[in-house]
Amino acid sequence: MPIDPTLPYDPNNIFAKILRGEIPSNKVYEDEWAYAFEDINPQAEVHTLVIPKGEYVSWDDFSAKASDGEIGGFVRAVGAVARAKGLVEPGYRLLANIGAHGGQEVPHLHVHIFGGQPLGRMIA
Repeated sequence: MPIDPTLPYDPNNIFAKILRGEIPSNKVYEDEWAYAFEDINPQAEVHTLVIPKGEYVSWDDFSAKASDGEIGGFVRAVGAVARAKGLVEPGYRLLANIGAHGGQEVPHLHVHIFGGQPLGRMIA
């Protein structure tokens, strides 16, 4: 179901439940700002999700409301995961879907890290 990124944060979304430990995940990284785990329906050889620990619906919500520390910590976490996965060379793709037109399916900001293979064109 498409997400309206202007609605308030829903604390019962699947990523909030993962952060609270109510739903298991294959954790690959965690620090005070972010949590990363493997996507359960991978779209590439490497498909890892990175989510902030704060309650943010979308990139817009995050960029408007998060503290400088949260923003910096989250961006650094994305980079740390990409490096840990060995993706810096030969390369990788980051994707954050926002709202209905962007294909967002979970109302919690998340960044997909894709890699491990040639990824082709950005938009087919």
